[in-house]
Amino acid sequence: MASRKETTVAASTGSSAAASKARSKGAPGDSAVKQVQIDGLVVLKIIKHYQEEGQGNEVVQGVLLGLVVDDRLEITNCFPFPQHTEDDADFDEVQYQMEMMRSLRHVNIDHLHVGWYQSTYYGSFVTRALLDSQFSYQHAIEESVVLIYDPIKTAQGSLSLKAYRLTPKLMEVCKEKDFSPEALKKANVSFEHMFEEVPIIIKNSYLINVMLWELEKKSAVADKHELLSLAGSNHLGKSLQLLMDRVDEMSQDIVKYNTYLRNTSKQQQQKHQYQQRRQQENLQRQSRGEPPLPEEDMSKLFKPPQPPARMDSLLIAGQINNYCQNIKEFTAQNLGKLFMAQALQEYNN
Repeated sequence: MASRKETTVAASTGSSAAASKARSKGAPGDSAVKQVQIDGLVVLKIIKHYQEEGQGNEVVQGVLLGLVVDDRLEITNCFPFPQHTEDDADFDEVQYQMEMMRSLRHVNIDHLHVGWYQSTYYGSFVTRALLDSQFSYQHAIEESVVLIYDPIKTAQGSLSLKAYRLTPKLMEVCKEKDFSPEALKKANVSFEHMFEEVPIIIKNSYLINVMLWELEKKSAVADKHELLSLAGSNHLGKSLQLLMDRVDEMSQDIVKYNTYLRNTSKQQQQKHQYQQRRQQENLQRQSRGEPPLPEEDMSKLFKPPQPPARMDSLLIAGQINNYCQNIKEFTAQNLGKLFMAQALQEYNN
């Protein structure tokens, strides 16, 4: 779904982009988002959207609405992208988004486009489709972010909701659309400098905080024991399997790049040998009083091999790094549970 959304970004974010440019003109340098504030209602809507339409590794997406206050992005509302099949050929996504934003404006609700959200399957969100979509958003709306919701990690006992933006270096590379090894090396872009995480604060009204406090007092203590469950092998095993798949992809990409380097080196040797033969032949012709051979275009005789695009390798490396971080967090929590269980067992004995 991420790829189909790219075609709707430019049309559906026109008003937000104009507002963003107006703000940036008044205060240059203040448009960078250093904090994301999300209303609790938005979090509940995202979770409900996945529960209703997300199945297994099915990805759900939606639009984030709000406003920018100084260096803080306030997300106050959202609405989902509707699920539809190829049979719904008459469905116009741009028109749907514009109608939704127009309806929200009529009831005096924040309607400015400030980004989008997407669910993820075991943290598998570092893809080319997400990069292209976020670049389209961030190019049109400077302050836009993408919220990544992980329902599987949330089911383990802690809400997993993170906000990401493309780094300025990666934005420049994407604008140039040159993903060759030389361009990425010149821009000093690595998998660690592709996405930047923005801190998130979830804000609730005073009445909602009071209600949550009352619910916490009424909740049974036994319900909280599930957080101490040591049965997490399925989650860890799936994460390791996905990690191994990405490592295999990285090794295949490394083989392709090494093949390109060998072909380039081989061609350079052939070019050097050809030039030496031409030079010797010209010397022989000169000794016989004959004119030298005409110069030839070396680029036509030896076409340089096409270098492989390195952006896919960066994305794979970024995804591997994300898997490693998830496994590190998961194992750290389980190790804490194991030490706690060991201490309780020793105490009982």
